[in-house]
Amino acid sequence: MLNRDEWLKQDLVGLAELAETGEISRRDILLSAIAQIEAQNPAINAVVLTQFEEALDALEKTAETSRFTGLPYLLKDLHAPAKGMPLSNGSEMFRGTDMGFDSTTVSRLRAAGFGLLGRTASPEFGLTITTESKAWGKTRNPWNTGLSAGGSSGGAAAAVASGMVPAAHATDSAGSIRIPAAYNGLVGLKPTRGVNAIGPHRGDPNFGMSHEHAVTRTVRDCAALLDVTSGPDQGCPYFTATPEGGFEALLQRPPGKLRIGFLTDRFDGKAIHPASAEAVTQTAQKLSALGHTVEEARPDFDFAELTSQAFRLLVGSLAGFFSPEFAAGPMQGFEPMTQRTMRYAAGVSLHDYLARYAAVNSQVRKMCAFFESYDILLTAATNGPAHPLGLTSLDQDLEFDPFVDRLLDLSPFSVPFNASGQPAMTLPVHQTADGLPIGVQLVSGFGQDGCLIQLAAQLEEASDWCTIAPGALG
Repeated sequence: MLNRDEWLKQDLVGLAELAETGEISRRDILLSAIAQIEAQNPAINAVVLTQFEEALDALEKTAETSRFTGLPYLLKDLHAPAKGMPLSNGSEMFRGTDMGFDSTTVSRLRAAGFGLLGRTASPEFGLTITTESKAWGKTRNPWNTGLSAGGSSGGAAAAVASGMVPAAHATDSAGSIRIPAAYNGLVGLKPTRGVNAIGPHRGDPNFGMSHEHAVTRTVRDCAALLDVTSGPDQGCPYFTATPEGGFEALLQRPPGKLRIGFLTDRFDGKAIHPASAEAVTQTAQKLSALGHTVEEARPDFDFAELTSQAFRLLVGSLAGFFSPEFAAGPMQGFEPMTQRTMRYAAGVSLHDYLARYAAVNSQVRKMCAFFESYDILLTAATNGPAHPLGLTSLDQDLEFDPFVDRLLDLSPFSVPFNASGQPAMTLPVHQTADGLPIGVQLVSGFGQDGCLIQLAAQLEEASDWCTIAPGALG
């Protein structure tokens, strides 16, 4: 087994190299991860279901090994059915539910040999940007346990930032990969719509605004995982082509000289937290020093219209999961803001729902004209560092619109790129004066995930990132 210092020096790719050279057995790699989860999780509450023995038994029964055989991985407790591994979607009402099949993403992770050690926490149905739930309690940020780990992939991010595992599965419908990555000092990529398969249980989730991938400590792990999971599955409504030779291979060459536009405020011109603005400024300077053409530039679109309509389109999609009669009832067992959201969704007419989709498309077309002149857009990842626990939890009973406004104030940069389907990536480039992570977001044109990953790798090489929370237990 690896001790903690040895463990924290390795990412997934590094662990694979150790296993392939015989420096450590694949079983000892899994046991090392299990030891870290058992040591770190009581204080953080990131992992809410474990299947340690099942993962070890699966490794013992593996006749042939491949690159990632036996390497540890955690699945989010949202949108990732895995046969034999209960999925609650963060809801007390569905604890213990075994969907009885593997999603395409899960089946590809299994085929690659990953040891699936359990599930990480999610808020109920992923409806907020903190990971707190009646089902599983509060997931704490390992950098400061009084703060949120973000959401809805906060469990995944807290597990990685505390050093339990090098990477973990995550999902993103309105920033749920990128926000926790920023709050926990990690790399978080939301790939282009259709790069990763979303079947067989989902077809075109939320008009293509929902995505799956991972939070990682390194860019190369992000790329290597994308090579495992990307590609169409049978019956998919669409897919986006991936680079010949894969994403990881692109890391061997630089992206070339890129045209990069950046802004140090919100899309609507409102000021943001000074540390977030500073992170953008410093990153712009570093990108310029790397030889790119960098200048202040702003996409031309109606920010309020796009975010409002896109968020309400997302929420309206919930109406397909329950009957109007159910929504009109007491809905006992669900959290207060979940109930508010369900009732809101049930009240959306078909006309309004489709009109919102048309409005989103109109604004997305305006926004994406920016990428006719620029290869990359640089923004803050969030409006400041991690917010306090409780501020955005679903156990409060607010009116729907003020709750949404609170979410968008804390995270004004993520939703537009769920709406557009473009690849968007959070990178851990900065910290506040008191040491909390601050991220930036890089966005590229539709289908240009490879360019985005190449630029992220170049920035990573030129930077000194800290991706493990210093407050995590030794």
